[in-house]
Amino acid sequence: MNQALPIDIEQAEAETGGHPIYAQAPRSVEFNKLRKRLIRNTREAIDKFAMARPGEKWLVALSGGKDSYGMLALLLDLKWRGLLPVDLVACNLDQGQPNFPKHVLPEYLAGLGIEHRIEYKDTYSIVTDKLPVGATYCSLCSRLRRGNLYRIAREEGCTALVLGHHRDDSLETFFMNLFHGGKLAAMPPRLLNDDGDIEVLRPLIYCAEEDLQRFSDAMEFPIIPCDLCGSQDGLERNAMKAMLADIEKRIPGRKDVMIRALGNINPSHMLDTRLFDFAALFDKRTSQ
Repeated sequence: MNQALPIDIEQAEAETGGHPIYAQAPRSVEFNKLRKRLIRNTREAIDKFAMARPGEKWLVALSGGKDSYGMLALLLDLKWRGLLPVDLVACNLDQGQPNFPKHVLPEYLAGLGIEHRIEYKDTYSIVTDKLPVGATYCSLCSRLRRGNLYRIAREEGCTALVLGHHRDDSLETFFMNLFHGGKLAAMPPRLLNDDGDIEVLRPLIYCAEEDLQRFSDAMEFPIIPCDLCGSQDGLERNAMKAMLADIEKRIPGRKDVMIRALGNINPSHMLDTRLFDFAALFDKRTSQ
């Protein structure tokens, strides 16, 4: 575990009005509005879904992409403001992808005094051995990564694994399940793993991907590309992303309406007999 603190951490906090991760952040009105909006959305998710319990410890999964960097910065911001009563440990799992820049994350995190753990586990070789050439690696790679992150969370005494999935990820998953899986399901903001000992939290579930991209660009995070292995997400997710982008372009604001709709379900107006007892309507009618 690397917990080295930079000498000027207190000065950085005083000068930036926040955690030192914001030391190089713009001082513009536009950026402050963006930062406040993301903080507001993140705090709403944490509060609404009762994610935080005082004294617990979260393992914050850090891939090196814009979403996980943004999530870490927002959680550190909330903690600095006294609005997040948990301890945070940033964790990167180096999965052995070709040309992965091993120095980027430890240098960045150590320089900002962020408690972290870098773990090496060559799951890339397992994925390439199991799947044929040209296949999409993402699904198997993700499952192997998740299993290792659960293990690390246990070793670090963490009660939760925190992931950087955002509003757009959840909506894309919803439409993939609708169009291809024949079910209504999205990414839940909070769930318990199969072993029942680690929670998975998604505090960015109300945050727009566009906002996170703008936030990342402004913060100048040292981004590590996600295509080092040469594989990309499948065509289905890309199609859902394009469809949602087209809807948002034609009718601005629809993504926000849709994500709110996922929390405003009327079971009696759906077709699932497990959620609503339609047979009881006959009994209720005949008893009157």
